[in-house]
Amino acid sequence: MTAIPAGPALLFCPADRPERFASALARADGVIIDLEDAVAPAEKTAARGALIDAELDASRVIVRVNPVGTPDHEADLATLSQTDVRTIMVAKAESPQRIRRIDARYTVVALCETARGIAAAERIAALDNVSALMWGAEDLVASLGGTSSRKPNGRYRDVARHARAHVLLSAGARGKAAIDAVHLDIADTKGLAREAEDAAASGFAATACIHPSQVAVIRAAYRPSASDSEWAHAVLRAAEDEGGVFTYRGRMVDEPVLRHARTLLHRTGR
Repeated sequence: MTAIPAGPALLFCPADRPERFASALARADGVIIDLEDAVAPAEKTAARGALIDAELDASRVIVRVNPVGTPDHEADLATLSQTDVRTIMVAKAESPQRIRRIDARYTVVALCETARGIAAAERIAALDNVSALMWGAEDLVASLGGTSSRKPNGRYRDVARHARAHVLLSAGARGKAAIDAVHLDIADTKGLAREAEDAAASGFAATACIHPSQVAVIRAAYRPSASDSEWAHAVLRAAEDEGGVFTYRGRMVDEPVLRHARTLLHRTGR
């Protein structure tokens, strides 16, 4: 099954702005071309035509399609059948039964962004055609009748934090990748860096973003520091001479810690 594009920064791009496709691919690790909320209903047909005409590196492209069960979803898949893109992000994913029935040629990134979607995340992650889960805060809060996913200080409210953790755990339990939600305040680079650093440390594979300026911030957050990389190399070398649990630089080291070190080196190489 095709995984999400390699690299931690996935940039959203409206499907009705084909002139941005190439620059988005040049700036980010992967691009999520959006046929759903980013495109007005009256412009969706033209956006689909632009997607058919575009020359894209399909291995680095995910197309966000409209929710399963809507006429727009069927039109989106008919469009993609005329392209090389085979990874889709299903907006407002809620029904495991409907997602299971999606045409087998497509690999699915399930966007759990409503109360029903978050509640079904474990069952959605268990589907064979699902390669990754993503979560979304704003649609989630809207589905609950709320008005804001964040507190005045910019931190997520508890319900959003719970949803984020639940999607990460649901994906991880099934060996699937998890993608962290976008940071809507483009000017808040400190907040984005804080959340992306937490995402990387917690186990998210990538963070989605909405502006090219956010790509460098996300990449830096996922990139291990020189000291972290040095520690990872050193502790793995030390483990070669040990038969089990041992102490290194004053810290107990066992297999979970060695797995942390291997992950750091993987990210350093990526």
